[in-house]
Amino acid sequence: MSTTNPFANLFGKSPFTALQGHMRVVLECAHEIPPLFEALAAGDQEGVESIKDRIFKREAEADRIKNDMRGALPKSLFMPVDRRDLLEVLQMQDSIADTAQDIAGMLVERRMEIPDFMQEPMLALARRSIDACEQSAKIIEELDELLAMGFRGREASRVEEMVEELNLIEDDTDDLGIELARHLFEHEDEIKPVSVMMWYQLIEWVGDLADYAEKVGDRLRLLIAR
Repeated sequence: MSTTNPFANLFGKSPFTALQGHMRVVLECAHEIPPLFEALAAGDQEGVESIKDRIFKREAEADRIKNDMRGALPKSLFMPVDRRDLLEVLQMQDSIADTAQDIAGMLVERRMEIPDFMQEPMLALARRSIDACEQSAKIIEELDELLAMGFRGREASRVEEMVEELNLIEDDTDDLGIELARHLFEHEDEIKPVSVMMWYQLIEWVGDLADYAEKVGDRLRLLIAR
């Protein structure tokens, strides 16, 4: 018999179903970032705007899932994790989609042109940041197994290892971002001052994709430790 309980409809058999669904949409947003910079580097403004539209559409879908989840999650609920912890993971995930939207919005609104010396390093940073997002999504997909094992045992150890790998990927993005910023400042006399500021902000935002992904993993590590 079908249920009329909105919470049950949203979460299905697992309290993590909506969280996992949200992360899948968030990852779709993040996956658009390297192609976005590739189109920019190729001078394909139409491609940039098309990718921006896809990111905005997926970010809106992520927001819908987030808002539905917040509205359906009771303030008092018997669950294997604290409601606040679940919502914190949700917010970190959503920040990835928000940041992807910010990146795409700036590239379209200001019609940025990527300097030649930044093209390869920027793509390297973007791709490595998406590696972090993908690793974070893999960890979220393990939640059902973690729940089945009571957040203990072999599965908990496996997730710990996955979080460690995520931390290493995020460290890589830190190094790539620092090096790219250094290159930017070495060439700042060749670029308009406002463009230097905008590119520095974009470097920060691309790195933030990995940073938020790492925070998702760190929050799940705390859940395992409790």
